[in-house]
Amino acid sequence: MTSRRTSTLAAACFAGAIVAFALPPWGWWPLALLGVGLFMRLSMSSTGESSPFRFAIGFVFSVSWFAPGMGWMWFLTPPGYVIAVVLFASFHGFASVVGARSRLPIVGIVLAHTLAETLRMSFPFGGVPLASLAIAAASSPLAKVSSLGGPLFVTLVVWALGALAATSSRSTWQRNAVSGLSLVAGLLVVAVIGPHAHDLGTTKRIAAVQGGGPQGTLAINTNPRDVVDRHLAATRTITESGLDMVIWPENVIDVNDFYTSVEREEIAREASRLAAPFVVGITENVDRHTFTNAQVVVNQDGTLADRYDKVRRVPFGEFVPLRGLLESLGAPVDRIPRDAQAGDTPASLQIGDTTAGVVISWEVFFAGRANEGVERDATFIINPTNGSSYTGTILQTQQIASSRLRAIEQDRWLVQVSPTGFSAFISPEGTVYDRTGVSEQHVIVRDIPLRGGRTLYSRLGDLPLIVAVVAVLLALLYSARRTRS
Repeated sequence: MTSRRTSTLAAACFAGAIVAFALPPWGWWPLALLGVGLFMRLSMSSTGESSPFRFAIGFVFSVSWFAPGMGWMWFLTPPGYVIAVVLFASFHGFASVVGARSRLPIVGIVLAHTLAETLRMSFPFGGVPLASLAIAAASSPLAKVSSLGGPLFVTLVVWALGALAATSSRSTWQRNAVSGLSLVAGLLVVAVIGPHAHDLGTTKRIAAVQGGGPQGTLAINTNPRDVVDRHLAATRTITESGLDMVIWPENVIDVNDFYTSVEREEIAREASRLAAPFVVGITENVDRHTFTNAQVVVNQDGTLADRYDKVRRVPFGEFVPLRGLLESLGAPVDRIPRDAQAGDTPASLQIGDTTAGVVISWEVFFAGRANEGVERDATFIINPTNGSSYTGTILQTQQIASSRLRAIEQDRWLVQVSPTGFSAFISPEGTVYDRTGVSEQHVIVRDIPLRGGRTLYSRLGDLPLIVAVVAVLLALLYSARRTRS
């Protein structure tokens, strides 16, 4: 390998690391634009190189982006972490090859890498949409454009701005800077004047209960009753009246049958005392191989009013893909002794006289799940989650960022509640209120306005953007092939 190629790959590695530090928990979002811009410049200067080398540039860039940004997976499944990083980096490696073959390489590379991100949000095993450029941009002004086209549109805009930076020279940088600022300003204006939700003139006073406790714990190593007791203790500190609902996190109650359990009776007593329904995260045993993960509504009289079973499960966290094959190969699958049974109900809950969208934990990273709830007239969104299994705060901070994006996309208030953090209220503008600390026991209470109506993204979803990107990229590839022939 020549020294020039070596230096190019080293620079690609540096560019990816820059993007990684734009992600939470570091959160220096301008670095995403800088890292993508550097990568685009390297890509454009290497369009005449061989396909294997172009693949290597995209692969190295993405490995140094995903390896730190998805570091939380190491504590869940080291083999899964390595496979995910290598696989998703390969997507971007192929994107570098395909994009450079188009009629306009600068455009083709942008579109191809946007599609690579689209692919990893759904494949394999349902996708792993973390460490994304959209998550990096959640605290930036660019987050506002997610109401127009969701996280994929934010991703496309970041790549486009990187392309403008990559094509800048001494004579053109001012013009390109103006073009970039004009693009962002124009999109923000459209986001402001485009379709929005509206206040319904009603508020709900909500208490979100974080029971506290240690991080880095697994269900197989803990006493489930301890978790219940911590959340009961926190709930009993609530003395105020006028609550409209109390929300407990995901997985707080682990029983064979919730309806016949002591835990339901305890919840009912607290619901009666506070004169408010409870929204509680439960897991129930189906058999020795499977369990359910659901959020249920318990009325003041102890009756169960509604239930939502989690649809999107965490691969290697709540189920082991290809379990039989992995067991036959001697892989350690005993950390996840049972698989969660996927639900098939709509992503909403009826709580008293209002409908809430519900995305349980992992589901908040999938924008379509929140869309589904709002389609069913959800007036706000809840995200009960459980981050206690993960060491550090990489996953937890990226989840807060994703919750901010979902709130902006749907123009709804969102309530995130976790047993050990982070819990928070998030406004339709993406502002985070009352965020708790990790492991602390705390109850946060806030009045949130209920909202109706839908944003452009809520109406259209991801499909129109995906179709447009694929169509333009195919047209550019076809044009390049015609030119060469």
